[in-house]
Amino acid sequence: MRLRENRARWLVCGLSVLALGLGAGNPAWADPLSIKAVMVPKEQIYGDLPTPQKHFVLFVKREGKAVGTGSLNGAELVEYGMHDIRPGVDGSPRGYMVATLPNGDRVVIQWEVQATFVPGPDGKPRLLDNGVWRLIGGTGGLATATGAGTMHIRAVSPENREFSFDGEAFTASK
Repeated sequence: MRLRENRARWLVCGLSVLALGLGAGNPAWADPLSIKAVMVPKEQIYGDLPTPQKHFVLFVKREGKAVGTGSLNGAELVEYGMHDIRPGVDGSPRGYMVATLPNGDRVVIQWEVQATFVPGPDGKPRLLDNGVWRLIGGTGGLATATGAGTMHIRAVSPENREFSFDGEAFTASK
């Protein structure tokens, strides 16, 4: 019994020392993130695909401004997206969002959505655009940023889309 207690104490002490050692050289801050932005198209390439069922691909550059909580609040956003859609059935939009903070620091968000059409209240298909995002790199104070979360896209007009990002971002302190 005593041997088992001593092993448990050594294990707890060892894990504590390891945790302190790992954190000491690279402390980080966690930032809850919740932003929305209405993205307005600036450039688009639309292509109908020659398939029996309607199917198109849209390459788009959109711009907007992030509003919400976290380190990206107030950032200017640029989307570089590829939206592969089978209207009324499904789709797989994906792309990158470059966020530029007022101080000039930038971070890149990689995102991917699963588009699913469900019956709407009027009998017409209603689109659910739900997905995930992750930070893949940055500059300045965001050079070490990493993080991930969930996202949604919804139409706010025939051309404009509201992107929402929720999750957490982490940046190592210098």
